[in-house]
Amino acid sequence: MYLGCQAVLFDMDGVLTDSTAAAERAWTQWAGEFGVSPSAVLRGLHGRRASDTVRMHVPDSLHARALRRINEIEVADSGDAVAIPGAVELVSSLGERWALVTSAPAELLEARLAAVGIPLPAVVVDGDSVGAGKPDPEGYLRAAAKLGVAVGDCVVFEDSGNGVAAGIAASAGAVVGVGVSALETPAAVVVPDLRSVRWDGGGVSIVGALRG
Repeated sequence: MYLGCQAVLFDMDGVLTDSTAAAERAWTQWAGEFGVSPSAVLRGLHGRRASDTVRMHVPDSLHARALRRINEIEVADSGDAVAIPGAVELVSSLGERWALVTSAPAELLEARLAAVGIPLPAVVVDGDSVGAGKPDPEGYLRAAAKLGVAVGDCVVFEDSGNGVAAGIAASAGAVVGVGVSALETPAAVVVPDLRSVRWDGGGVSIVGALRG
């Protein structure tokens, strides 16, 4: 399969970095500290900004303190993140033709990328720099504009339902799901990881897709 494009837009967690265990540990600890059901917090957690998740579970009067606390816990527990197989090689081949669009705040995304050996790209749209988080398309639209590329000429790589929905709503040229869990999303193409993805300067080729 070949998807022609001018740039590639990546989510971070579950796409470039495997930090699921760390995130779930952090949010479970946070839930205990704030008297919230951990299972309720973990449902629908992935692909959503921390600020939006916090707002779902604590009153507005506690929002600022609760948000600071989850950010502290997550940054402190970022060191055991590992790269999704193929991620380092793929982004290294892209040069300046990629951007990061993540729900994570700046400090956390920098810590997780550093832990897996992926440098920050020139264009980063984090969760604190958009007015609305995923599934809103704002992040992907902003990233494409910063790259100077029409979003229809971009391929989005996502793993969560919220993220795939954001890429589709942005009218990206293609949205590729990453990981087995992405089979539960409407992504037309799903890959097990990034080892099967190659960039040739004019698009990405994919072999061994789980769907598509």
